[in-house]
Amino acid sequence: MTQAVVSVRRPRRPGRRARDAWGAWTGLPDALHAEWTKLRTLASTWWLLLAAAALTVAVGAAVAATYQCSGGPAACAPAVTGADPAKISLTGVYLGQVIVALLAVLAVGGEYGTGMIRVTLAATPRRLTMLAAKMAVVTGWTLAASVVAVAGSLLAGWLILPGRGLSAANGYVVPSLANGADLRAFGGSVLYLVLIALLALGVTTAVRDSAVAIGLVLGLLYLFPIVSAVIPSHTWSRHLEQIAPMTAGLYIEATVGLAALPLTPWQGLGVLALWAVGALLLGAAVLRLRDA
Repeated sequence: MTQAVVSVRRPRRPGRRARDAWGAWTGLPDALHAEWTKLRTLASTWWLLLAAAALTVAVGAAVAATYQCSGGPAACAPAVTGADPAKISLTGVYLGQVIVALLAVLAVGGEYGTGMIRVTLAATPRRLTMLAAKMAVVTGWTLAASVVAVAGSLLAGWLILPGRGLSAANGYVVPSLANGADLRAFGGSVLYLVLIALLALGVTTAVRDSAVAIGLVLGLLYLFPIVSAVIPSHTWSRHLEQIAPMTAGLYIEATVGLAALPLTPWQGLGVLALWAVGALLLGAAVLRLRDA
């Protein structure tokens, strides 16, 4: 008699990559909670967020208040002054970006400076999960502060600029979210500040030192405009403006004279996004390959 041989196949265990991906996904909520708690309980976080919002609004309001055009429609027409009410209102973003960059730098650099990063990595062994949690929390805090800052700047421009000659009677569009160009400028400014924070986070993760990181970030932001302003070649100057993270990113604020810009507003913001992604990828690589 012939016996039938029945083969029983054991279920395949998930591969290492699948297990790592699943572990990273399931560990993300705990990492988010930990990073949220750390930033929320730091007094410096609240002061920096308050400073970012307050200084952005204050500088924008001050610049709007100092602008003056008198003489009626003939002397204050947009074709004569070339003034951009939205961009004037958002002048404070130049200073606000420094504060949000500092917040992002301290979120990582502070832990490396005190040695607490070892405790963080012991609690969250998957380093990219930890970095993703920091990115999410810093993005959330920056987004909240940026919305307040940009909304306050919009309100200040709406209240102040018509009395300084940039009124509807003189042919200007008073800053308002009902206007598509202004909505793009103000919404894009919020995204700009978030991208600056992520750029600073990536740089700090790569260099692991707060002082060096803030120096590098400020150098990236402000060195390009200085060099492009003094370089004798107009062609090279224009190319530098096209790749500069701050110069290109702030094209998103422009609502007039768009044809004269080296890039469109969204292309300029895309340049900043590429800088932020590059910094985060570099930071992730260093975090993955080097010991704490």
